[in-house]
Amino acid sequence: MPDRITKCKAVGILSDRMQTLRVFFGLCLAVLVMIGMPGMAHAASSNATRAIDDVAATTKDYSGQNLIRAEFAAVRLPNSNFSNADLRGAVFSGSDLRNSNWSGADFSDGIAYITDLSGVDLTDTVLTSAMMIGSVLKGAKITGADFSFAVLDRPQVVELCKTASGVNSKTGISTRESLECP
Repeated sequence: MPDRITKCKAVGILSDRMQTLRVFFGLCLAVLVMIGMPGMAHAASSNATRAIDDVAATTKDYSGQNLIRAEFAAVRLPNSNFSNADLRGAVFSGSDLRNSNWSGADFSDGIAYITDLSGVDLTDTVLTSAMMIGSVLKGAKITGADFSFAVLDRPQVVELCKTASGVNSKTGISTRESLECP
């Protein structure tokens, strides 16, 4: 019995250390994105990055679009449609995306910082290595979403684990496993 207890404690400590490492690396990624990586062009001077701000964001249907590394700053797009969009490396900062549809989208390596994603449909969405610090995901539909290596606030993870189910059709990873739910 003592060996079993020792193993359980060791697994708990390892899990805590892994979470700490995920947060550390996530913060490092955020700093690199904000200041730019050495030897790379800064986002402001790069043609590869498209800024979409309050004024330019007039459409609410981005479904199926290529939005790789697009920047959405302070946009108000509740009930918008990003289903099946390629959002790899996209940045949402201080945005309102309540009740939007992201089903089937790829948000790998994306950043959603202080963004309201309440009620968003993330069914079968890939969010691997996404940085989602300070964002709200209350009531999000996450069946089949892959959050592997994503960085979220701990209270958000606890809440998401209450409804986590399914397996992502693209990555084959279960939602519960990707969130490290108990």
